[in-house]
Amino acid sequence: MEKNYFTISEMAKKTQVPEYTIRYWESRFKLLRPLRLAGGHRRYTSGDAEIINEVKDLVLMKGYTLAGAKKVIYSKKKSGKQPAWQNSRPPDDTVELLEDIRNELRHIIKEC
Repeated sequence: MEKNYFTISEMAKKTQVPEYTIRYWESRFKLLRPLRLAGGHRRYTSGDAEIINEVKDLVLMKGYTLAGAKKVIYSKKKSGKQPAWQNSRPPDDTVELLEDIRNELRHIIKEC
């Protein structure tokens, strides 16, 4: 079974972008909004990985500023040329998300 949700450390390894950079990019790009569990833990999708990779390509490889990368990404969205990642979000995999929440709640209960 393919994994649909990733922690920030898993996403950092998958995209080869440091965790602190991913957090910063979240504050700059409205399209990059991971799910948040009750404890505030982030859960990313493969669609989020594609956004991160596109930002990485524009900023780190092609030399765009964040503002420039933002313009490129949002102009693609406006023109109807939707990047692949916009269509690649998995269907609601509520079972996996609920299992993550249950595991986090169990962890919190053990700490109390």
